[in-house]
Amino acid sequence: MDATITGIGAVVVAELRSAGYMESTIGQYEKTIRALTGYARGHGVYTPALGAGFASLTTSPRTGRFSAQRRLDYRRLVAVLDSYVATGRVDLSVRKRGGGGPRPTGDQYVALDASWEAAMVDRGLAAATRQAYGRVARGYLCFLESSGTFDLDAADGGTVLAFLASLSPRWARTSLFWVVSNFRPFLAFTGRADLVDAVNLAGAKRTHPIVPVIGDDDQRLVVTACASDIVCARDAAITLLALSTGLRACDIVELRLSNVDWRGQTISIVQRKTGNPLTVPLTELLTSRLADYVLRDRPRTDDDHVFLRRLAPHVRLGDHAAIHRVTVEVFRVAGVTDVRAGTRLLRHNAASRMLRAATPLPTISAVLGHASEESTTQYMSVDDDRLLRCVLPVPEGARP
Repeated sequence: MDATITGIGAVVVAELRSAGYMESTIGQYEKTIRALTGYARGHGVYTPALGAGFASLTTSPRTGRFSAQRRLDYRRLVAVLDSYVATGRVDLSVRKRGGGGPRPTGDQYVALDASWEAAMVDRGLAAATRQAYGRVARGYLCFLESSGTFDLDAADGGTVLAFLASLSPRWARTSLFWVVSNFRPFLAFTGRADLVDAVNLAGAKRTHPIVPVIGDDDQRLVVTACASDIVCARDAAITLLALSTGLRACDIVELRLSNVDWRGQTISIVQRKTGNPLTVPLTELLTSRLADYVLRDRPRTDDDHVFLRRLAPHVRLGDHAAIHRVTVEVFRVAGVTDVRAGTRLLRHNAASRMLRAATPLPTISAVLGHASEESTTQYMSVDDDRLLRCVLPVPEGARP
């Protein structure tokens, strides 16, 4: 194996071109390879240590300031080169950014974090739930370290309230309920009843805002756009799927070709959030646009997820944010710009329309994949017409 920077760089560029990457992206890789060659100053053989030094150069020599683009480009190339040196192959898999937030460094907290992660796995919690619980737990442990507390035994209830207060600049008060909900299981795991009592004193309350229903005219605009060529088949299928079935974004991302029953026009999945099986029907238009995408537009790849990235690497969409971007763009193209077209709205809209059509709550609950029928009752608040029918007239004698 040619371990020189030039040799490995040539292999990487060839692999990028073979995988269908855009020439502009390949050009950016080539530019970074040249920068690495100049940094190596004649030491042609690449080593991970050399790569680590190169990746640390995050200051632009032109502006003298930190460059996020330079950090991205340098780290991306170094990760590919390190993988090649270790395995002998070019790994172009998409890497998630962020890494789950900051992590504690002290031995006790590192061990506690690992024990909490293992406990969540043993409990069979979904990956998304473990990520949410783990992030807030690590945030608290990092907060303790930044405050000079490196032993949990030395932490008291005041540190819990101080930690939650420190989140105020970044979290809306109405969102702190979810932070507390994700935080409480970790505190219970530590066996510290006083810390659990403290988080209960935070007074974070869950709100139940009334989510509006998409107007009939706006819905027709979106459906018409999805049926036309102004929206690509992939984005039309994603939007129609969320609009007509109320599927969660995480389930749309994880949808696989084997989940689709083309003859029966249904999709059958196991929900990521609840772990429960769910089968939903597909409309004629949705089936048609989905078939258009799978048969004509979907990139050829071994990845069996239904919806893939349009640009190389052709793997499944990253997360719920990708679904959000798709639906927002479809609504924009359709001329509907006065609503926030996320899957939460589309999910509420699907439920509310079923309710207006006199669909029984147990049926709506089954279609949405709720773990409990009680979760479906929140949609009653948006059915104004039927709520008004429940209002009793004021008796004649009671009127002023």
